[in-house]
Parts: sequence; C-alpha cells; structure tokens
Amino acid sequence: MTTSMPATPFTEPAPARRLERAAAALSAHGFTVEILDDAATARTRIKDLIPDGAGVFTGASETLRLSGIEEDINAGGRYQAIRPRVLAMDRTTQADDIRRLASAPDVIVGSVHAVTETGSLVIASGSGSQLPGCAGGAARAIWVVGAQKVVPDLDTALRRVEDHCLPLETARTQLAHGWPSAVNRILVLNAEPRPGRGTVLLLREAIGF
Repeated sequence: MTTSMPATPFTEPAPARRLERAAAALSAHGFTVEILDDAATARTRIKDLIPDGAGVFTGASETLRLSGIEEDINAGGRYQAIRPRVLAMDRTTQADDIRRLASAPDVIVGSVHAVTETGSLVIASGSGSQLPGCAGGAARAIWVVGAQKVVPDLDTALRRVEDHCLPLETARTQLAHGWPSAVNRILVLNAEPRPGRGTVLLLREAIGF
C-alpha cells in the first residue's frame, strides 16, 4: 500500500520515530545501521570503520562532498583512494581498468537517494558506474544518509528520485559538465545477504540531495 505524503516532503528531516522505524527494518534485512546526530559525527565514524591503507572508492555524492568525507578519503592520504586514479585515466583506452577499479574496491562509500521505512535502499545513476560496487562488488559498503531521504515506501522513493533528486543533479551536471543528468539505472537493495558488509549511517539532520 502506498502512503500519501505532502506535496513538498523531500527536504524535511524525518522525525525520530520514522528514523527508528527505517533503522529497525534495515537491520532486519541484514544491514548494519547506526543513527548519528549529524554529518560531523559521520565524518569521524567513517575513520573508525575503514582501516588505514584500504582501497576506497567514493561514489558521486553531495552528501560526501558537503560533509568533508569525500576530501578526507580522496585527499587525506590515509587510504588508497580510487576515485582520483579513475578520474586521471583515459575513459577510452582504459575503460576496462576503470570498470574493474570502481566495481570491486575494498570499500565503497556513498549515499543513497532514498531509504524506505520498510527497509530498502534506493540508488539512481546516470552512468551506473558506482552501482556494481554497491550491489556487492565491494568487500564493504558504507552509505551516509541524511534524514530527509527517509520515505514510507518504494513508490515514494522512486517519486523522490524523479521529482526531487533528478532536477538537482541535472543542475549540478550542467554546471560541471555541460549536460543534464538522467535516471538511466536504479538499484534497489532490499536486503544484505552478507552479514557485516553493508553499513548505513543514518543521520538525524538533512544533508545532500
């Protein structure tokens, strides 16, 4: 059953009871879940979760950029940062190497576009470059998720992707690259079958798209 929501719900942080409901459902589906106060706390927690020297790929994410997590991983020197290596490679002649690096890192760190209170993660992508790692190619996956991304169900999650996230991402890619974004691929993670692989850091504050 689809739960109706107000016309402009997608920027407001979900209240504590909804965060706890989503966290409980995710936990029941095999994800490790921590509810944290804010992005600063998540930034510190990430350093505890990822061992020094690990090969880490950061997915394209406003949450990671705004929180400083992206800079910590890719410019901090603590890890083997994969994204800077990928960006420096030739997308035509080294396409296979790029695909392998991005698909199977030790750890992939990113965010999602929606979390349902029934325990699913929804990630949309134009290129799909980060989806294989999220789906299981990476040994570990960590998602940092703002409270405004919690929605009642999958129908609302998909509406959030199309109505809220896509226009914002298009504005970003137009500015950065000169072309619009698109929802070409959607990954829905309903459960994590490998205990300990997927960690969701669910924040009480809103951050990112």
